[in-house]
Amino acid sequence: MKSRPDGIVIAIDGPSGAGKSTIAGQLAERLGYIQIDTGAMYRAAAFLLSRADVDLTDLAAVEQFCQNIDIRLEVVSGRQAVLANGMDVTDQLRTPEMSLLTSRTSMLKPVREALMKSQQKMGSRGGVVLEGRDIGTVVFPDAEIKFYLSASVEERARRRCEELICKGEPVTLAETIAAVVERDRQDSERDIAPLRQADDAILIDSSRLSVDEVLTIMVTRCHNKIDNIDSLL
Repeated sequence: MKSRPDGIVIAIDGPSGAGKSTIAGQLAERLGYIQIDTGAMYRAAAFLLSRADVDLTDLAAVEQFCQNIDIRLEVVSGRQAVLANGMDVTDQLRTPEMSLLTSRTSMLKPVREALMKSQQKMGSRGGVVLEGRDIGTVVFPDAEIKFYLSASVEERARRRCEELICKGEPVTLAETIAAVVERDRQDSERDIAPLRQADDAILIDSSRLSVDEVLTIMVTRCHNKIDNIDSLL
C-alpha cells in the first residue's frame, strides 16, 4: 500500500444516531489528525444553492452551479470554520430550515459528485478522519482503515430522543424509533451511494459501549495499522 505523506485515511460509516460525529471528532483529536466534517460540507452546499435560488428539480442547473462552488474547512481562531465560496457560513448552517434543505440537496447526484471531489482532495495526503454513510464505500474506498459504527435501533432512538428533549422539543421514544427506522430505510434504499458496510470495515456495535470504550478500540486499531504500514516502508 502506498503511504500518504501526512498519515492514514480513517473512514467511519454507519446509520443515523450511532455517534459518528462525536467519535470522529475525538478520534481525530487523539491521533492529531484533521476531521473532515462531510455533513457540514453538505449543509454549506445547501446554503449556496438556496442563496442562489437554484431550482433543485432542474438537475442541469444544479450541476452547472456545482461546477463553481468552493467549500473548505479551515481552522479560524481555534475553531473549525466552514467556508463557502470564501464566506464563513459556520453559524448559518444549523437551523431547522437548513437541515431540511440539506436532506433534499444531499440526494442530488451533482451535489454528491462535487463534494466527493472536494473531500478526496482534502484527504489525499492522509492524516484525516471522515464520517458519513458512504466514506469507506464511495468517497475513500482505498482508506487504510474503515470502521462501521452502529447500534440497535432502540439505542439510537433513545439517544436522539434525549437530545431532542434537552432542546425542548416534545417528542416520544415511540415517535423517535419510527423516525430512525424510516431514516435507515431511506439511507439504505437510496439510488446514489446507499448506506452499507464496506467488506473490509471493522464493525463496532456501540449499543452497550461508552464513547471512551469505542475510542479505545478505534485508537488501538489505528495505531496497529499505522505501525504495520510503517514496517513495510
